[in-house]
Amino acid sequence: MPIDKKNAFYAQSGGVTSVINATACGVIEACRKNKKYINKVYAGRNGILGALRQELIDTSLELTKDIENLKNTPGGAFGSCRYKLKDYREDDSDYIKLLEVFKAYNIGYFFYNGGGDSQDTTNKIAEYCNSKKYNIKCIGIPKTVDNDLPYTDCSPGYGSVAKYVAISTLEAGLDVASMSESSTKVFILEVMGRHTGWIAAASAMASNTRTQPPHIILFPEIAFNEEKFLKEVKKQISASSYCVIVASEGIRDRQDNFLSQMGTSDAFGHTQLGGVAPRLAELITNKLNLKCHWAVADYLQRSARHISSKVDVEQAYKVGYEAVNLAIKGKNAVMTSISRVSNKPYRWKIKDVPLKNVANIEKELPKNYISKDGFHITKKCRDYIAPLINNELYPKYSKGIPQYSKLKNKLVKKILK
Repeated sequence: MPIDKKNAFYAQSGGVTSVINATACGVIEACRKNKKYINKVYAGRNGILGALRQELIDTSLELTKDIENLKNTPGGAFGSCRYKLKDYREDDSDYIKLLEVFKAYNIGYFFYNGGGDSQDTTNKIAEYCNSKKYNIKCIGIPKTVDNDLPYTDCSPGYGSVAKYVAISTLEAGLDVASMSESSTKVFILEVMGRHTGWIAAASAMASNTRTQPPHIILFPEIAFNEEKFLKEVKKQISASSYCVIVASEGIRDRQDNFLSQMGTSDAFGHTQLGGVAPRLAELITNKLNLKCHWAVADYLQRSARHISSKVDVEQAYKVGYEAVNLAIKGKNAVMTSISRVSNKPYRWKIKDVPLKNVANIEKELPKNYISKDGFHITKKCRDYIAPLINNELYPKYSKGIPQYSKLKNKLVKKILK
């Protein structure tokens, strides 16, 4: 009996990373190797919006070498979005559109690449299609620099941002140390991390001792205490003549208020953050009369493919590739996840976890990963992060500049009116 070949839909969601395109490469290459089951791979232009707007990119028109080089290309090759689907039991308008598109373009495989909200989207689509008796395999693929997805050892994107932040802390620390005698005494680096301190924790990999930068790390998991903080800054200045601080954007006071709240929200309903570094600098200048410099890593930390972790690139590719294998085997409503087999030597494998267990759940930095005084990490945390930032996989360079893929991204002709 001939196999009923279906098309696949892949889309990127939420904030992009330096390795999310490696996942796209994994998905597309796996689909191309499984022509017995999968005909074409359509990519959504700007995430799930591509399906809702019937804006599907025909990836079969892309050259093999350009798809392969996605492993070395940062950003989101097909465009991403922040769009939260409502509960279909309350408002099914988006789901009706999606199902119409799936049927019109013969889509039998749905791969959605993102964080917790994106896994929720994938789970809702799987549930709705099942309720309508439409046969489609929905697989979530993990991605988030915040490393806050549960039921996976780490999230693709984290290892590279961790490496970038650790290196930036090391290099900025050397700069401040050289200027501290007569100029800057305090440097503050603000990093991403709305509710979790995984990225900030990675800055500690810059050194093996607390006498070297970062001297102070501020985590969202630890309530900010102004008096205690200023006392620690003075202590570090006294001991080292300068102080390097790494702060998560999501640090909160004891009343659970964000120090950096801007008063606006994104499409997922998350409060927009930004500006904790200048606030801390102002506090230190006013209370301790010390000269401060500060920087916000912002998009730089998540787009720095030139210094990505080799492990991160490999894991990002594999979670995409294996997502296709899971779908072909009949798996549905699951997310590919990374399981740590051993630490020394570092070994890992791909497993899967039900989407209902992952959706909208955040994995915080464990308490035993944070030092007793709340300003640094423990050996247990260091042992966890160390293999994730190990080794490099540099992109190809030409005339001093990395050579990244630029896809055609040609849209297929719309079928539905």
